[in-house]
Amino acid sequence: MMQKLTIVIMLTVFSLSGIISTDLLAQGRTVTGKVTEAGTDEELPFVNVTVKGSNRGSTTDIDGTYSMDLNDGDDVLVFSFIGFETLEVPVGNRSVLDVSIVGAYKQLEEVIVVGYGTQRKADITGSVGSVTREDFNVGQVTNAEQLITGKVAGVQITPNGGRPGSGGRIRIRGGSSLNASNDPLIVIDGVPLDNSDVSGTSNPLNFLNPNDIEAMDILKDASATAIYGSRASNGVILITTRKGKLDQPTRINVSSLVSVSQPTRTVGVLDAEQFREAAMQHTTVQQQELMGDEITNWQDAIYQSAVAYDNNVSISGSLKGLPYRISAGYLHQDGILKTDNLERTTAGLSLTPSLFKDKLKINFNVKGVFTKSRFADQDAIGAAVAFDPTQPIYDAEGLGGFWEWRNENGTPQTLAPRNPLGLLMQRDDLGEVKRSIGNLQLDYALPFIEGLKANLNLGYDVSQSNGRTYIPSTSASGFNEGGSIAVYEQYKQNLLADFYLNYTRNFNQFGRIDAVLGYSFQDFLVKNPTFDRINEAEQVLTPAGVETRPQNRLISYFGRVNYNLSEKYLLTATVRMDGSSRFSPETRWGVFPSLAAAWRISEEEFLVSNQVLTDLKFRLGYGITGQQDIGSFFPYLARYTLSDDAARYRFGDVYNTMLRPEGYDRNIKWEETVTYNGGLDFEFLNGKMYGSVDYYFKRTNDLLAVIPVPAGTNLTNLLFTNVGNIENHGVETALTYSVFRNPTFSWDLGVNFTYNQNKIVSLSNVEEDAVGILVGGISGGTGNTIQVHTVGFQPSSFYVWDQVYDQSGAPIENLYVDQTGDGLINEQDLVRNGFPDALHFFGINSKMSYKSWDLGFVMRGNLGNKSYNNVSSANGAYVNLRFPDYLANMTRDVLHSNFQTQRFRSSYYLEDAAFLRMENISLGYNFGDVGQKGYELRVNATVQNAFIITNYSGVDPEIPGGIDNNFYPIPRIVSVGLNLGF
Repeated sequence: MMQKLTIVIMLTVFSLSGIISTDLLAQGRTVTGKVTEAGTDEELPFVNVTVKGSNRGSTTDIDGTYSMDLNDGDDVLVFSFIGFETLEVPVGNRSVLDVSIVGAYKQLEEVIVVGYGTQRKADITGSVGSVTREDFNVGQVTNAEQLITGKVAGVQITPNGGRPGSGGRIRIRGGSSLNASNDPLIVIDGVPLDNSDVSGTSNPLNFLNPNDIEAMDILKDASATAIYGSRASNGVILITTRKGKLDQPTRINVSSLVSVSQPTRTVGVLDAEQFREAAMQHTTVQQQELMGDEITNWQDAIYQSAVAYDNNVSISGSLKGLPYRISAGYLHQDGILKTDNLERTTAGLSLTPSLFKDKLKINFNVKGVFTKSRFADQDAIGAAVAFDPTQPIYDAEGLGGFWEWRNENGTPQTLAPRNPLGLLMQRDDLGEVKRSIGNLQLDYALPFIEGLKANLNLGYDVSQSNGRTYIPSTSASGFNEGGSIAVYEQYKQNLLADFYLNYTRNFNQFGRIDAVLGYSFQDFLVKNPTFDRINEAEQVLTPAGVETRPQNRLISYFGRVNYNLSEKYLLTATVRMDGSSRFSPETRWGVFPSLAAAWRISEEEFLVSNQVLTDLKFRLGYGITGQQDIGSFFPYLARYTLSDDAARYRFGDVYNTMLRPEGYDRNIKWEETVTYNGGLDFEFLNGKMYGSVDYYFKRTNDLLAVIPVPAGTNLTNLLFTNVGNIENHGVETALTYSVFRNPTFSWDLGVNFTYNQNKIVSLSNVEEDAVGILVGGISGGTGNTIQVHTVGFQPSSFYVWDQVYDQSGAPIENLYVDQTGDGLINEQDLVRNGFPDALHFFGINSKMSYKSWDLGFVMRGNLGNKSYNNVSSANGAYVNLRFPDYLANMTRDVLHSNFQTQRFRSSYYLEDAAFLRMENISLGYNFGDVGQKGYELRVNATVQNAFIITNYSGVDPEIPGGIDNNFYPIPRIVSVGLNLGF
């Protein structure tokens, strides 16, 4: 279907262009050219180009080019642009006319990608953030999201850990869902990605080399995101990669970066001496005899100083009018957890030619990546906390050469912690991924209607991954099964076909219009073959299941109109209609409209000549966006799945896999998020200081969540369905100030601050005064949870007993506040105490330059959130010394609490997670033209995660989800790099 549609569209576009009579073209002549900014030679899009004394006009394209049909050799072209001096140029007998115009200030003229097109920042009516290459974070940046951490108001990026290539949790203005995805839609060069996990890699975004990225534009409110409809309730991140430029000479750029990563904080546990003292006081003689004679720091044993090197080369330029860019990169990164490693090889090609006198613009992009990963067993992090510090690391007669807790017959003690280093060294977990993403975009200016263009975008994103995990029979983990070999494969395919018409016309005193009308088709396919899990004797431990091949499709129709009257009054109207195969035919289609308006007050007569307040724009927006990324492919269908190992039926000596029915909801439908946004953009002294303030309100209706259902009403006791509403509101502000600027020294300072709060309004399938939905599983015991979704409260609020303390401030074991006053401590006495998502988060960035030196830093922080220290709650009691056949270590916190048994639901383990982190500090020196031979050399040094100020007692206060359970520490990284261009 998609292939036929593409062929029809292409034939239609080119056949229409072919019907133009040469007689029409002969009536006049055409002049083309490019408009750039004087002094920088940067292309200026959307410059108004008119014929003086007439109503004929045009605007420049994204690359600053224009084309005008003229009738008279005496015509004069007028070039006008907000913030630039108007320029009049007689055409004469020229057919090519390039001009440069002088700008007073620049930030309003930045071009921002808004989805299916671009806009000047001055014309934006929605809430949009943008970070370009010049302002990206520097250092050992492995993933794209690290480039903008701390840089954009309303955008919070929380690292998922310190594993090589590990991504970050991205939240734009907080989450809009409980159980569906809260991740933003990511679009690379016009290709929307599938954000689901890719087997064989720790982050589906680490396939993109950050060195290939030119800009990242973030669409935050519904008036900006509604053009993406059903996938935009969590915001949209548009990534534009680097391209070659027309008439640019060939340029080669080589960069190399070497970095060293080190652990910064470890869990505070009892050392060997403290452990022996505790054991002598709290154990029997028989248990004391289990202690060893060694002094072992198990966390030192599993962590290391890790080296990484990142090398990149690119060639760009213009070859006989063909702009191109070719790039290649190789990254080798070791993790601070031993045996962790990532190798990534990337390559990219970009071609951006123009044909038929710039009538046809072609944008061809293709990128490929090959990653090889070895994944360390992160269970070693928890084992290093709990393992007895008096025991040795190695044992020549032990299991695989490592000391382990064993039974009298020499078999491993199944309940005891495993040797942490043994877990790492005796597990070979390898993954390989081959992935390619690319697109071909054709933009053709149709000659029979001035200002009308047809745009066809064909894209793909394909990955092939495989891996295997091997645990030898000589290890404690693999001993009972005779070893273990598990193999996996995955194939993912994402195909895209977009076609839209773009009409741009300047009607002079009647305003300027920019309209888009289009169609989109996207197909997602995943193949998951399964294989037997076998042991070293090739005996089947777990038989292969049935290969799954889920596939879903999105079909969309969309339109947008931007209207600009007198550069003062701006209006944007958008609508998108989406159909998703995830839902039943009755609920498959959704309509997502938006409307936004802006008033450029600074262009009014009473402010236009003002030299202090040089820009002031007021914005209002409303829109509805959707959510169809709900995890399951077909939750509305009655279906059967294969049972797991614990649910097989026995006939004689054979255990048979059974088919079992799954729960389903025939009426499941879209989540819809309604957003209101009001904003003010301002600029003082021609760009010396500028910024914005926004207030937003979001309400998600038909909220998707997993809820308990009455027995017998469905084929499950927990159902994924639409249940209620959630509200989200906040204020965000950003300010950039040029503190000082002259030819020798400059200093720019930027700050951003966000307040965001979520509240559950209703859970319609649950009693409104009920406890709610228990979530937030923790380690320790079976089925324990520590969080709850409750009406009237922040999602995932911590749900604990309020601890009682003695006069010295020490907790009194098993004594909590009796909230009901009935003399009992039970479920009715649990209270909601804080939540994991910060109420306030902020970023501060600074950039200084003095002659050839530059110095910069980025700081960021969170306020108003808590974390639950599950490491201490699971390992903070003397019961760890009372197991009959082994001993387990404890966190140092036990010396204060003196708990004899674990108290998982005590508020004692809830801690303030506010922090201030120095994200990076960078120092660079530019040698300029080395030896006057055209070689430009730059060197730089960077420290990432330089320090953190916090009262949190664990390894790191910044934990996605707020439950600290053996978190992979974020390392401090020191990097030195050089960049050579010629």
